[in-house]
Amino acid sequence: MTRLLLLASMLASLLSVWAGSAWSQPLLDWSPEEIRTVGQHGPWPPPPVRDPSNRVSGTAAGVALGERLFSEARLSGDGRMSCATCHQAGREWSDGLAKARGSVELDRRTPSLWNIGYLHWFGWDGAGDSLWAQSIRPLLDPREMNGGPTRAAELLRGDATLACGYEKAFGRKPGADDEQLMVDTAKALAAFQATLVSPRAPFDDFRDALVAGDRDVAARYPVAAQRGLKLFIGTANCNLCHLGPRFTSGEFGDIGIPFFVRPGEVDPGRLAGLGRLVVNPFNLLGKYNDDETGNNTRRTRHVQRQHTNFGEFRVPGLRQVGRGGPYMHNGSVPTLEDVVKHYSEVSPDRLHSDGVPLVRPLALTTEQSADLVAFLRSLDAEPPVRPAPPALCP
Repeated sequence: MTRLLLLASMLASLLSVWAGSAWSQPLLDWSPEEIRTVGQHGPWPPPPVRDPSNRVSGTAAGVALGERLFSEARLSGDGRMSCATCHQAGREWSDGLAKARGSVELDRRTPSLWNIGYLHWFGWDGAGDSLWAQSIRPLLDPREMNGGPTRAAELLRGDATLACGYEKAFGRKPGADDEQLMVDTAKALAAFQATLVSPRAPFDDFRDALVAGDRDVAARYPVAAQRGLKLFIGTANCNLCHLGPRFTSGEFGDIGIPFFVRPGEVDPGRLAGLGRLVVNPFNLLGKYNDDETGNNTRRTRHVQRQHTNFGEFRVPGLRQVGRGGPYMHNGSVPTLEDVVKHYSEVSPDRLHSDGVPLVRPLALTTEQSADLVAFLRSLDAEPPVRPAPPALCP
């Protein structure tokens, strides 16, 4: 009996040691400066955002109407395409394709909508200065939904449920002005999209524990991810562009991706986007801006179009990055490992000569590349199951 008790005690001790090693790993040394830098990438999630140029932004009725319209194929000219056709919840609010349907926007990839409400420029080239203005573009584009003002207006006036939802959101019945109803449709769509905030990821638990000085919790973060994070904020200097809790500056850069689309055709990126922005009747300088103070027009009013913008594209956020390939604005890089390889081997000759160089070949070792990928994947998490959309009019 004594021998059995001894064996049981030894087995319990072994299991305890095994469990501890399974959940705790060595915590690397982190300097005060590194901890401050890591801390700047949180906390997550940030407070909800409201767009003052959009009267229904942040309102329950506006979000409910927008969610219903997001999956509404009747907004398209042929009744076959909705916003959800390309921005799919099960594919990280993108479509998993290297090129968007219809070769829209010079063969660009459909961007993810995660955390889009926190941006101040929209689209790969920043041609939109509000989320609702950006939401108008596919409604009008003949290569996408090709619905235009008439389809949106007829839908809001003709569908009793949508008309009721519209009245709840905007405080008036759908009127006779087709263009106004299209803009209101886009504003409801934007209100919904702004609620798409990515879930907390393993990095966030590590970040919070490291800042709080909780070594036990911080030590649960994989060592490879720790090494990758040190690279990210250190010698690789990735956080020069991928900064803050969203891991993006929201601005634009040339990272050495070829801008030739096909023989004789190039994608000028931000340079062309700024040209479209200033002539867009739906920009923040136009009559549909709901912010009467005009405070939100400064960025649009003062942005300058320069030749150095040629070949620049918006810096994407990195949350959920490991779940959302292919990568780059044109979908030309298939895997996350290939993204890291690109930055390790990028040729300075591919950078636009008039721009300010933002990248340099990192010349990473095999282990460093794997560590960086491990860190990037720690920004991923399984999104919770979305509840059914609320009824517009019970």
